Amino acid sequence: MKILVLNCGSSSLKFQLINMENNERMAKGNFERIGGMKTTLKLNINGNKEEILHIARDFDEAIDFILEVLQKPEYNLIKDLNEIGAVGHRIVHGGEMFSQSVLIDENVIEEIEKCIDLAPLHNPAGVAGIRAAKKALPNVPMVAVFDTAFHQTMPPKAYIYQIPYRYYTSYKIRKYGFHGTSHRYVSQRVSEILGKNDENLKIINCHLGQGASICAIKGGKSVDTSMGLTPLAGIPMATRCGDIDPAIIPYIMKRDNIGPEDMEEILNKQSGAWGVSGVSSDFKDIEDGYNMKDSRSILALESQSYRIAQFIGQYIVSLGGLDILTFAGGVGENGIETRERICNYLEPFGIILDKKLNTIRGKEACISSENSKVKIYIIPTNEELIIAKDTYEIVTKM
Repeated sequence: MKILVLNCGSSSLKFQLINMENNERMAKGNFERIGGMKTTLKLNINGNKEEILHIARDFDEAIDFILEVLQKPEYNLIKDLNEIGAVGHRIVHGGEMFSQSVLIDENVIEEIEKCIDLAPLHNPAGVAGIRAAKKALPNVPMVAVFDTAFHQTMPPKAYIYQIPYRYYTSYKIRKYGFHGTSHRYVSQRVSEILGKNDENLKIINCHLGQGASICAIKGGKSVDTSMGLTPLAGIPMATRCGDIDPAIIPYIMKRDNIGPEDMEEILNKQSGAWGVSGVSSDFKDIEDGYNMKDSRSILALESQSYRIAQFIGQYIVSLGGLDILTFAGGVGENGIETRERICNYLEPFGIILDKKLNTIRGKEACISSENSKVKIYIIPTNEELIIAKDTYEIVTKM
């Protein structure tokens, strides 16, 4: 069976076509600037990359064009749409309703829409993508895979906020967590590498990229995670502030005479490493500034690494110890300097990095020292494969 995986953002659409007979990725692509003047489809088929300019005013037109491209004879992917056995959709927020992936019907779509207030940037795009895909492939079963589902195993003491309880009962304000498919993949993959299926295996995964989160995993289940009600919480990110003193928010609003929308813009898009460094929202550029001894670039990256190490320390408490520390995501997989800065803080816990082994980018590898009490791994994440596997498992049981 061939499964199409769709990941819809506010103005983008990432996709992969995966052959479930061998878990092979046949094609991947990213439609950027949907709704804009110059919509671009970046395509990667068997390592061959190309960019195609094509006008896509909405997700309907974007998905129609993707399906057209997949059927082109020169790519030798599918001869017709009947070869697509199912579609898996990445949905950011499932609230408390969804603790696992589900077959999509109108009731599921309605429940996803109820979570729009919790994910106003992501869930509307997810719903639009579902409806566009159903229009283009009306007889193909579709599955929703939720970023939040993996974290539904967190105990109440981990997800409840110390604010009046009525805000939880009335508005479902609590920690939900995100990057669940990534954390799930990494924990499964490192267990496979070690040949262990230990219910007590304690893993902390650092998914580090433009967005970033830390997750404490015990026996394959999320115990705690750094993102909260929204993806703004936790560690500092590229443009997001992470956890801050909540009194800062009304203080700035009063001093600058701004409203909540402007404040959200500042915290989500003008903060983090970009806000402190003033250099770029791209960590590669800030790393260059760090190497040039730019004081604000150094402050941005040192502060972020310090906070990440602090979260790891917290989660050692949550887990009651630690067996494996993993790094995933664009920065986690490729950031040699970032991994070293973080692990330098962790040596008192017996977490010791081998600096020679750490000189690797984007590949699975054990990078811990022989005398480290904790194994350290780089595990390139594969969220799309998790989505495809869940989709395959659900549709084959129909």
